[in-house]
Amino acid sequence: MAKDIRIERYSGAALHRYISELARLRIEVFRDFPYLYDGDYDYEKKYLQLYIDIPESVVVLAFDGDKVVGASTAIPMQYETDPIKKPFLEQGYPLDEVFYCSESVLNKNYRGLGLGVRFFEEREAHAKDLGGFKTLTFCCVERPVDHPCRPENYVPLDMFWNKRGYVKHPELNTTYLWKDLDDTQETAKPMIFWLKDER
Repeated sequence: MAKDIRIERYSGAALHRYISELARLRIEVFRDFPYLYDGDYDYEKKYLQLYIDIPESVVVLAFDGDKVVGASTAIPMQYETDPIKKPFLEQGYPLDEVFYCSESVLNKNYRGLGLGVRFFEEREAHAKDLGGFKTLTFCCVERPVDHPCRPENYVPLDMFWNKRGYVKHPELNTTYLWKDLDDTQETAKPMIFWLKDER
């Protein structure tokens, strides 16, 4: 990993100063396949407020100097939105034992430096510091293999996630609404969860 990149964890009110940069970064990164997200700055700021309001949350930031070049978020499942909690409730998971790793976003110029691994390590360390979590999870969008916007050289992150100890669980799934870049309105996207058992 590049020596001049530093990684720091933030929670609660300490995040206030970085909300604008985080919103910008999320819109920038999620424009690419597979999300194709036509981001809205005001929505992003409102979404990120959750991590300020919940003291047990964590946002892992990657800095190049004073510039935020990457971020990774996580929060105890019990504080997440209903679409995220619902499949776990239906499958009988105690929500207070599940830690949800929301997303990781990283500027293209900083990929391949090991920061993605650090993001997982820092979120998992935060969950361990809090204590009581038996399951770590995240979800990702499922796009058709023949999607017209899929780049020829696109490589899914499945192997990377497997190496981190996460296993895909198709029985745990939900949908989320957002507007794709080429759409005129929001549409429902299928999301599949990956789990890591910490017991």
